[in-house]
Amino acid sequence: MPILKEKKWELIRSFQHHEKDTGSPEVQIAILTERINKLTEHMKKNKKDFHSRRGLIAMVNKRKALLDYLKRKDYAKYLEVSGKLNLRVKG
Repeated sequence: MPILKEKKWELIRSFQHHEKDTGSPEVQIAILTERINKLTEHMKKNKKDFHSRRGLIAMVNKRKALLDYLKRKDYAKYLEVSGKLNLRVKG
């Protein structure tokens, strides 16, 4: 379930710190969230696709680790990113 190039660049532009920033935690979280949402829709239709389920779980864990990192480093940015992406905020 790849995301379209235009959608990916739109996400990067909305979360980047400077013009060439494509790898900051905020950008990575936004891209992972988009991929997770697409794969979740796929999983609703294909309940027995266990290979995709494994990939989905890996992406969710990666996003959780990035969110925890961002929460430790810059709590205000964590709240901002969580709010923009409609993620549940813990503590």
